[in-house]
Amino acid sequence: MHLPFVLRMLAVVLLIIAIARPQATNSWRSENVEGIDIVIALDISGSMLAEDFRPNRLEASKSVANEFILARSNDNIGLVLFAGKSFTQCPLTTDHAVLINLFNGIEYGLIEDGTAIGLGLANAVNRLRVSQAKSKVVILLTDGNNNRGDIDPITAGELAQTFGIRVYTIGVGSHGKVNIPIQTPMGKQYQQIESSFEEKPLQEIAAMTGGKYFRATNNEKLRSIYQEIDKMEKTRISVKEFNKKYEEFGVFALVAFLLLLTELLLRYLYLKRIP
Repeated sequence: MHLPFVLRMLAVVLLIIAIARPQATNSWRSENVEGIDIVIALDISGSMLAEDFRPNRLEASKSVANEFILARSNDNIGLVLFAGKSFTQCPLTTDHAVLINLFNGIEYGLIEDGTAIGLGLANAVNRLRVSQAKSKVVILLTDGNNNRGDIDPITAGELAQTFGIRVYTIGVGSHGKVNIPIQTPMGKQYQQIESSFEEKPLQEIAAMTGGKYFRATNNEKLRSIYQEIDKMEKTRISVKEFNKKYEEFGVFALVAFLLLLTELLLRYLYLKRIP
């Protein structure tokens, strides 16, 4: 006696599934990715607080580097910091969310002041020397002359050349006098200094390693430099994709129709004869 009701409920369920349009997918995808290993070596000395960039050289460098990292999802990227000394803030990783969080936490004072360019580059080279990637790159950003550390910048460049590491060097700073904030007992005050540094070592390092030297004088120029490096060091991806969908709602609709037909036959023919 309850069978017609059960059949009708089953038919309703199958009709709901049919209206939802279930589909079967037959697809395959083949992807070959050649990743690039990149270490960003960033100067965080006191002169990076100069405000010829918005809001200053250090914050502008962090912001533009973050944009660069987000655009290179297939690459291993690491971060080396240097001032009077150098240390690895983040080893090579594809977890770019963690890397960007570490970038955002960079501030002046993490290392004693000074500019150890050679030490910073050598540290970056050490991170890449055992890498198996076909392309190994250091992006070295600084605004000063080497005045600390036991390793000369050219010697560090020769190490990079030995291990097949390309070095893109970026000199940061506008021309002329710039304001640098100084903390005094009376609060923050500004001191004017001449914005100049020796570009020749950075040019030599880039030339000997097959990289390129850039001079960034404002935020927009710095952003365009990273965009140019991004184009020169593109990750190569080969993708083959096939996708075909089949509609499956017809089967559910047909079974629902048969169940409804069976329910009607039972209700109005067979069960009607039962006294």
